[in-house]
Amino acid sequence: MSEVLTKGKLAKEAAAKLVAKTTEEKNNALSIIAEQLQKETPYILKENEKDIENGKANGLSDALIDRLLLNEERINGMIESLRQLIYLQDPVGEVLESWTRPNGLQIEKVRVPLGVVGMIYEARPNVTIDASSLCLKTGNAVLLRGSSSALHSNMAIVKVIREALEKANFPADSVQLLEDTSRETAAEMFKLNDYLDVLIPRGGKNLIKTVVENSSVPVLETGAGNCHVFIDESADKKMAIDITVNAKTQRPSVCNAAETLLIHGNWNKEYIRELIEKLEEKNVELRVDQALYNEFPHLKLATEEDWETEYLDYTMAVKLVSNVDEAIEHINRYGTNHSEAIITENAANVEKFFKLVDSAALYHNASTRFTDGFEFGFGAEIGISTQKLHARGPMGLPALTSTKYIIKGSGQIRE
Repeated sequence: MSEVLTKGKLAKEAAAKLVAKTTEEKNNALSIIAEQLQKETPYILKENEKDIENGKANGLSDALIDRLLLNEERINGMIESLRQLIYLQDPVGEVLESWTRPNGLQIEKVRVPLGVVGMIYEARPNVTIDASSLCLKTGNAVLLRGSSSALHSNMAIVKVIREALEKANFPADSVQLLEDTSRETAAEMFKLNDYLDVLIPRGGKNLIKTVVENSSVPVLETGAGNCHVFIDESADKKMAIDITVNAKTQRPSVCNAAETLLIHGNWNKEYIRELIEKLEEKNVELRVDQALYNEFPHLKLATEEDWETEYLDYTMAVKLVSNVDEAIEHINRYGTNHSEAIITENAANVEKFFKLVDSAALYHNASTRFTDGFEFGFGAEIGISTQKLHARGPMGLPALTSTKYIIKGSGQIRE
């Protein structure tokens, strides 16, 4: 039996046991995982160093190395997210609706775990702890398939998690990691309908497209992030500059970083010049439309491809638009339905932007970098959904549940 089948079967068996676990038991397991992560931080960092060294030797970009990198601060962030999850309400068992029929039948709609969640993801080892902890809190088992570039880090984190689960008298098989990161294992997961209830891809556009097009397991799609910032003509200079620089450069390798900047043509030219200088000071390569290229010929002229590219790096496409309608049209044409921001003092334009832009998260006078489960108060996220069915936006605990109906009678039969 292949590793995929073996671990899928173990995960399904563990999921059957998790259904019986109480909120108190689940929270205790998360608490012990947090303690174990703290204790084993030096070990995890040592294993992460192997991935970083391999990544550099294989020519990974600085942005990809950053996605891969773990340090004490990032591990402390993982621990904090675990502790936040402990204090969040357990959605399992929540009664969403209840009513009584004329024949006396009492009907309840309640939240239940999905079962076994399959995760296929790239580079970022923090996803390993996010996915595991969210699944455990919601009574789901998880089958993880990370990338080869993060294998040592992922193996170390899962080893720590499983040791903690054993200490908590919790099924250790609830968390499974595929150590074979070949394309063949991913392809096998696509067809693992007997063991997986849902498959969640988390990574770049090509990975997500491959999973969506090839999987017979239901997919919860987490989309690529070609995110936009639109500076309207009434935008405050300092606010616009601060938000744009933050949205692009605070961490450019993640999906909620801004990739395209749209500027109203009537915004002060000196403000535009200052913004360009600030971005260049942060080593951002700007690819601009013809109008801006005429004003700033030292910049690179954008191509059609630039408007639709998720760079995940210090590169940004910039375009002048004549009004909010043109900005909305551009975003809906080239965007990936992830996160978009408008910077303006015009309330009517905010209302129009919020109503007409078709994305999961929309911001007024704030950075797109806040599209994140932790920042939304969810403790962590399993991913950011850009689809419209089941869940949309940062997916926290409720997104990892389904529902079932509980019907209580007193002898009713259907005539």
